[in-house]
Amino acid sequence: MPDVRRTATDLYLKTVTTLHRTLLDVTAGRVGTRFKNMPTLTLTTTGRCSGLPRTVVLTVPVVDGDSYLIVASRGGDDISPDWFHNLRAHPEVEVSFQHGPTRPMTAHVLTAAERGRRWPEVVAAYPGYETYQKRTTRRIPLVLLTPHGI
Repeated sequence: MPDVRRTATDLYLKTVTTLHRTLLDVTAGRVGTRFKNMPTLTLTTTGRCSGLPRTVVLTVPVVDGDSYLIVASRGGDDISPDWFHNLRAHPEVEVSFQHGPTRPMTAHVLTAAERGRRWPEVVAAYPGYETYQKRTTRRIPLVLLTPHGI
């Protein structure tokens, strides 16, 4: 029997992502490039099972030069988002920032020590991430996206 909560969350997240991408496309990036005072980016991963490109719009709580720190929160669910599992299998990703050109990047899942140092920055940018962490027993992963080859 399928997990009803997960199915509902999956449908909600897919709907929000589709609407957000449509808004970015229709306005050529003039609307939808910020959410809750954070910039957004479009992340394209390679599906770990299908091998097909998978695209999602995410907030970026920390921009550090050409690198972006993103959060695999899934709103505090007990499971990590699919895009996180995809980039763990295939860390070479593509990022479009503010609906601009696509850039190849490498995803690095922070270690526990790295996460401990960076988590306060994430929560300072958006305190809601702390609420998400309290909703789940899993340690919400942080991922650093850096330009390919760095």
